[in-house]
Amino acid sequence: MGDYKPTSTVSPAPAMTGKPIENEATDPQSAVLYRQLRQKPLNIVGGRGSYLITDDGQEILDATCGAAVSCLGHSDERVHAAILDQLQKIPYCYSLYFTNSAAEDLSKFLVNSTGGKMSRSFIVSSGTEAVEAAVKMAIQYFTELPTPQPQRINLISRQSSYHGNTLGSLAVGHHVARRAIYENILSKNVHHVSQCYPYRNMQSNETTESYVARLAQELEDEFQRLGPDTVCAFVAETMTGATLGCVPALPGYLKAMKVVCERHGALLILDEVMSGMGRTGTLHAWEQEDVVPDLQTIAKGLGAGYAPIAGLLINKHVVDTLTKGTGAFVHGQTYQGHPVSCAAAYKVQKLIQEDNLLANVRAMGEYLGQLLHERLDSHPHVGDIRGRGLFWALEFVQDKTTKEPYSPSKTLAWTLHTAGLKPDYSISLMPGNGGIDGKNGDHIILAPPYNTTKAEIETIVDRTARVIQEVLG
Repeated sequence: MGDYKPTSTVSPAPAMTGKPIENEATDPQSAVLYRQLRQKPLNIVGGRGSYLITDDGQEILDATCGAAVSCLGHSDERVHAAILDQLQKIPYCYSLYFTNSAAEDLSKFLVNSTGGKMSRSFIVSSGTEAVEAAVKMAIQYFTELPTPQPQRINLISRQSSYHGNTLGSLAVGHHVARRAIYENILSKNVHHVSQCYPYRNMQSNETTESYVARLAQELEDEFQRLGPDTVCAFVAETMTGATLGCVPALPGYLKAMKVVCERHGALLILDEVMSGMGRTGTLHAWEQEDVVPDLQTIAKGLGAGYAPIAGLLINKHVVDTLTKGTGAFVHGQTYQGHPVSCAAAYKVQKLIQEDNLLANVRAMGEYLGQLLHERLDSHPHVGDIRGRGLFWALEFVQDKTTKEPYSPSKTLAWTLHTAGLKPDYSISLMPGNGGIDGKNGDHIILAPPYNTTKAEIETIVDRTARVIQEVLG
């Protein structure tokens, strides 16, 4: 363990960076309600490529794109120009009455990018809003079939998942720490089955095929427990994000899940808020899984952080059902299809295409995985290295044989994050904890921008390894 010392007995702990605040209520320096109230975070005043610049001049290598958001890095002038151009045309119009060219262009691009498998897009401002819209649309879909099925109100999701932070999306997800104090007011129509998490849950005598079959049977059993004709949808991250830490689906897993859904007439909702829009090497993560969703949520890489934007992509058969039914989606948002956000996202997506960045994601992702394995496979406390594209995680253990996690009181992931921000390393690592059971388990995520270089990948791995060395010995 080296000189590792716990920073707190509470999980999750604050990232101890920036300046302590003696009294947040009277602090004259800020009116911001920080994510951690007793600690003022570092103040970012600029960005250049893969680097963030603080107000005291420190340049921090943003190895996570924030939360897998800034996929073009920071301050691309071509996106700035597109935003300014749209601002000068029309910054806002209300989608209840009007459409706008930026929303039309982006939606057409997104639909075409699926080869027509998805036929419409619903543009909102955050991944949480997209998940809420997906759940509402799934419920409405069954009320508008030629023979309505209004009893279909149950949703099945997965443990150790994350789908958003409003009450509805929090209920769909299974982030135990974020749910805890709101548990009594969360919807009771959401039920959870096991994750596809082979590092910890695949038994030694199981093959990939038998493990996938066991998970599919668990989903089937849950349908039967609830009543197959009461389930409207199964919801899953195509590749898990921050809560579990970048676990790719095993071959055949999502296809097996969809087979269960189709057997009982339920929808498949794939959440690609974090893993989609190029992060795993294809624009849509489901392209690698031999499965097409009925509803798909997208967000972070869609607009690369230049404006708040997310979306719901809708399969043709769902659109057709609503069109032949009431002819309207019983839902809406004030900033739905926001022109400036759509213009920014459309430019981001065109640049990813024009600069051939998906090929770079695949090549640099393979290189990142290779270097992580070479440098850290032998580390006694790195239990698992996993990922796809430019979306990788390292899970930490006290003992590699038993896979015993660190105590939550040690706040290991946050300690690694905090150490990385020291001037000696100047790297931003994304911490995650509780992936095993909601309390235990620590990992960090690396999610560099799509235009990263070999030199940057080498720097990321070197700095990450040195941070781990400092904290864990």
